[in-house]
Amino acid sequence: MTDCILLVHDDPSLLRAVGARFEETGSEIVRELSVETAAATLTRSRPDTILLATSLAAPEAIGRLGGHGIPVVLFGEQPDRGTVKRGLEAGAQLVVDVGADFATVVSVAKTSARAAKAQRVIETQLAMTAPRHGLDSLGTSNAMKQVAQQIGLHAQSDRTTILVQGEAGVGKAWAARLIHDLGSRAKKPFFEVRCTGMNAAYLESLLFGHEQGVFVEATERRRGLMETADGGTVLLREIGDLPAEVQPKLLRALESRTFRRLGGSDDIVVDTRLMVTARRPLSEDVAAERLREDLFYRLSVMPLHVPPVRDRSQEDKLGLITSIHQDLRLELPEGPAQLAVDVHERFLGYSWPGNVREMGNVLERSMLVARGQVTINVEHLPGEFRARSGVGDRRHTPMTLEALEQQHIDRTLRYHGGNRTRAAKELGISRATLINKIKLYNISD
Repeated sequence: MTDCILLVHDDPSLLRAVGARFEETGSEIVRELSVETAAATLTRSRPDTILLATSLAAPEAIGRLGGHGIPVVLFGEQPDRGTVKRGLEAGAQLVVDVGADFATVVSVAKTSARAAKAQRVIETQLAMTAPRHGLDSLGTSNAMKQVAQQIGLHAQSDRTTILVQGEAGVGKAWAARLIHDLGSRAKKPFFEVRCTGMNAAYLESLLFGHEQGVFVEATERRRGLMETADGGTVLLREIGDLPAEVQPKLLRALESRTFRRLGGSDDIVVDTRLMVTARRPLSEDVAAERLREDLFYRLSVMPLHVPPVRDRSQEDKLGLITSIHQDLRLELPEGPAQLAVDVHERFLGYSWPGNVREMGNVLERSMLVARGQVTINVEHLPGEFRARSGVGDRRHTPMTLEALEQQHIDRTLRYHGGNRTRAAKELGISRATLINKIKLYNISD
């Protein structure tokens, strides 16, 4: 990706000359003659780094431009010590002599730009993976309340390795992030790494870093995620697919909380919590010799199982549908605000083999198809849902969740001839809860 550099200098000829040199290196250059016009540019676009002439580098100017979270590098011919000191104290990242060696200026600017882009990736990842809901969103059934209780306990044990198990798409990474956010590490970094299909050498470098020159592309020392996340959390998704070459190093990091960069000889001590997810029982990976047995025992200290959607109660499914719909409404404000009764019934009666991920995809597609409508109707659903029993052009009236629940309980009771025990079992709730709801909704059975 091309580096975008904002070049600010009050000498037009020098501005053109320096900009041209940078453009020869493949950088995208935005030129401005004053701090005021540069500040205006920052409101319209976000360069990766700012090169500010020392002649314009008053502390107020550095603070004004650097206040946007973009690194500021000062440059000028033979800057004196006073200028360097004031610039660094005001928040400039570096001060370079443009006349001594222009290659140094290019190197500094590009290094600064790469670091800024990496930080933006981290910030974006944190924002995208942050859960929008807390423990209450897991569900109201006893089974999901137990999952919520376990997540709360895991959040308090902020040094213990966590293994989150469950089928693909059930929300294992979401649960891991929730554990992080509820614990004492919440304000520290959280990184996700998918192990499936990863090259062993690349994954080792990504996790543990590397020293300069250890391989051809290693032009500089680089810290790995385990080091960068010090005090925070690293989540390894699908640990059963972790390359065998990386497993001994991960085991050592878990046992001693130390590791060495690729090509390094110094032990690095970190306080990084490790969480892992697995879509299949890790005992199968051990039996198939895909996973070391000693690593398996080290990872299985506090396992957490997230059940598939098909095993959750109707109440939990209904809550999950509502939660996903509310989230999508924030991203698609033109999407329908309600789901028709027939849509709810089809969703509640579907097994969701792709779990929460499939549910989210189906809802998002339906909202896009029904954009501008008040309600998502059956005709807005994918074909497999339209083809299910009960399909037709029946007229329907939007209903509240309470009205939908009342109707569903009433139908279930009638189907079972008023037998509350069998009805409660099908609904996935206790008999006492069913009786309370019958009283609440004044249902005649």
